[in-house]
Amino acid sequence: MQPNYFQQLTQDLKQQGTGTPQLILDLKTYQDNLDYVQSKLPTQLKPRLVVKSLASMQLLKIASQKLNTQRFMLFHLPHIAEIVQTFEQADILLGKPVPIRAVELFYQSTAQHNIYIQWLIDDLGRLQQYLELAQRLSIRLNVNIEIDVGLHRGGVQNSQQFVALLNLIQQYPEHLKLSGLMGYDAHVAKLPKIITSPEKSYRQSQQTYQHYKATLQQQFPDLWHEGLCFNGGGSPTFMQHCQQSVCNDLAFGSMLLKPSDFDLENLSVLKCALWIATPVLKVLPYSQLPGLEVLNHLPHKYKALFVYGGYWRADYIYPEKSQPHVLYGRSSNQEMLQVLKPCDIAVDDYVFLRPTQSEAIIPQFAQLYAYVQGKFEIWDSFRE
Repeated sequence: MQPNYFQQLTQDLKQQGTGTPQLILDLKTYQDNLDYVQSKLPTQLKPRLVVKSLASMQLLKIASQKLNTQRFMLFHLPHIAEIVQTFEQADILLGKPVPIRAVELFYQSTAQHNIYIQWLIDDLGRLQQYLELAQRLSIRLNVNIEIDVGLHRGGVQNSQQFVALLNLIQQYPEHLKLSGLMGYDAHVAKLPKIITSPEKSYRQSQQTYQHYKATLQQQFPDLWHEGLCFNGGGSPTFMQHCQQSVCNDLAFGSMLLKPSDFDLENLSVLKCALWIATPVLKVLPYSQLPGLEVLNHLPHKYKALFVYGGYWRADYIYPEKSQPHVLYGRSSNQEMLQVLKPCDIAVDDYVFLRPTQSEAIIPQFAQLYAYVQGKFEIWDSFRE
């Protein structure tokens, strides 16, 4: 964003803002990102929105409508109730295995056993726990098997483990139904190129995924059906999946807001739509370090700001070249920033930060301020 964008945003916040830290969504940028993503998605890949990365119902509604999907990936059980109240056709895939005690409490607290939930299963022990719960409750659970496609964060790692899971599912069809596979490939974009190229890493992950699909289809034809969900991806590998994928279900979320962790070459068209704005509390002519007052007499290139809050998982981006003081340290109460002396900034002006992750930042704010045409719409976020 250009400096005049943040200057205008500062003026609008001074008139309409809260005088406290606010999480700002640039609505037009979010919609532009959605337009681009929609243009790239092939018809055989069904989009699945990652709720933790877009943790506001309005964000999810806009994306759901634009991308024509009610498929969601959830990582936190309390979010299920929020989703099913809003989306009648919700298809929920858990993005991590849930401890059996939490699953048991979930079913004790809900009368809606007809919600379509795919529970993620990472090993035989967990599947046996889920089977015992299904038998006690006289229900049938949809189970999605987590396969390791190279990330090495658990899940099925060989054919023997895979076959053991499928045998148990096939043995108890009244209580277990295979809903698909999930192979998360975040390592593809993160591995140093000195180890392997993203192209080779992606190709290997896809070959692994295809191996498990073939094993399922050839050895367990009774479990194979057209409705199986073969989930993969994540924002970092979105473009590779759009070009060629053995999956039919693609999860993503963060890239629609483009926090800085997603500054990847293949996502360069997408723009950041999420900012933290926080007011300036104090402006000092230079940084004064406790115990080092002798330095006060030296020439100073920077003046010091103290802002409301701080220490977020975010980078200061406006005023330009603003940064926390290395020696003074960080603070989540009143963080000190150094800004260049010529910078024209005063008490009650705002500084702006770009989050590194949306999932780490959105739950810290009760509300999201959608900024459009100089006005703010207030949206609730998922805080639990």
